[in-house]
Amino acid sequence: MEERKLVFVCDDDRAIADLVVQLLVEAGLDARAFYCAADLLAAHADGRADLVVLDIMMPGMDGFACCREIRRASGVPIVLLTAKDEEVDKVVGFELGADDYVVKPFKPRELVARVRARLRRPASPARRVLEARGVALDEDAYEATLHGEALPLTPKEFAILACLLRAQGRPVSSRDLFEEVWKEEANVQSNNTVMVHIRHLRKKLAAVDSSQELVETVWGVGYKLG
Repeated sequence: MEERKLVFVCDDDRAIADLVVQLLVEAGLDARAFYCAADLLAAHADGRADLVVLDIMMPGMDGFACCREIRRASGVPIVLLTAKDEEVDKVVGFELGADDYVVKPFKPRELVARVRARLRRPASPARRVLEARGVALDEDAYEATLHGEALPLTPKEFAILACLLRAQGRPVSSRDLFEEVWKEEANVQSNNTVMVHIRHLRKKLAAVDSSQELVETVWGVGYKLG
C-alpha cells in the first residue's frame, strides 16, 4: 500500500488552516496544521513533510521569510496561500523558491488539485547557502548579504568569502585561497593579490557593519572568518 503523503499547513487564521487540513485529509492525504511560522520550521527540521502550504500574511515571521528559511535547507514543494492577488507578491514568492500560488478565497477542489499536482512533481533542489556571523552567501542565486543587507561583491571577493565560510572558522592560507579562487598555481605575486582583494572585501563588510572585523588575519598562516 502506498504511503500517504504528509502536508504541513501554516496559517495564523486557525479556521483556514484547519479547513485546508480537513480538505487534504478528505482527499486521502495526511495533513497537520500550524498557526505560526516558527512552529512550522521547528516541525519541518527533520524534513518529514512532502509539501508545505504556507500563508504569506502572518504576524511575526511572514510567509516570504518562512519560505526563504525552508528553501535554504530543503527542496520540499511550497504552495503559497494568500488573500493578495498582486503580481509583485507572486514574483517575490517564486524568486524565494515557492512552487505555486493560491489566492484566497480559494475553491476547495482547485486547492486540492494544485497540491496533488505539486506532489507528483520532483522536489525543487535545495539552494546552496553558506552562513556564519551574519554573512549569507547564496551560491545558486549569486547573492551575498550581511545582516540581510546586500553586499556588492566582485566574483573574486565572492569566491574568497565562500572559501572562508566553508572553512568554518579555520584559517585558510593565502596560497590555498589563490589556488582555489584563481584556479591556477600560486606564484610570487599571489600573496599580494589575495591581500588586495581581502582589503577590498573588508571595506565592503565594514560599510555594513564596522563593529567587528569579520575577516581576520592569522599571522604566518592566512585568513579566517572571525
